[in-house]
Amino acid sequence: MGTDVVVRPARPDDAEQMARVHVQSWRETYRGLMRDAVLEDPSLVARQERFWVAALTDPQYSRNQAAVGVRDGRVVGISMSGDPLGEGAPESAQLYLLYVLADEYGSGLGTALLDAVLPPGDDAWLWVADPNPRAQRFYAKHGFAPDGTTRVEDGVPELRLRRVAS
Repeated sequence: MGTDVVVRPARPDDAEQMARVHVQSWRETYRGLMRDAVLEDPSLVARQERFWVAALTDPQYSRNQAAVGVRDGRVVGISMSGDPLGEGAPESAQLYLLYVLADEYGSGLGTALLDAVLPPGDDAWLWVADPNPRAQRFYAKHGFAPDGTTRVEDGVPELRLRRVAS
C-alpha cells in the first residue's frame, strides 16, 4: 500500500469515516477548550455521521464544497466551505471546517484540503478557536488575518479571520 494522501471531493459513503475524523480531531484539538462532557458524549460520532450524511446528500447543501484526504483507504482529513452563515457575515465564501488528524500535522494535507474547497487567493473567511495557535499560524500562512470580530460558540472563544484577494 502507498503512503500518499489523495484529496478528493467527499462522497456520501465517506460520512462514517468523516464523522470519526471530525470527532477525533475535536478531541485532539479542543481538549481543555470544549467541555469534556461534549467531547466524550457517546452519541457524538453518530450525531456527526448524521450531519455528514445530510451535508453530502441534502439538496439544500448542494452549493457547499466538501473534501476528504484519504491515506491507505482511510479518511485522515476533512474540509467544507460554502455560502456565508450568520447575520452580519462577510459576503465571501466561508470555510466551515478543516480538520486533519494529529498524525497528519505538517504533511501538507491541511493546505491541500483548504485549496480543495476554497481556491487559493479568493476572498474567504472562517471562525477559529482562540486559543488555537497551530490553526491560527496555518491560516495566517494562507493569507487569513483577524478582522476584530469575536464570539463565543458552545463556550469556546473564537476569532473571525478573513482573506481578501489582492
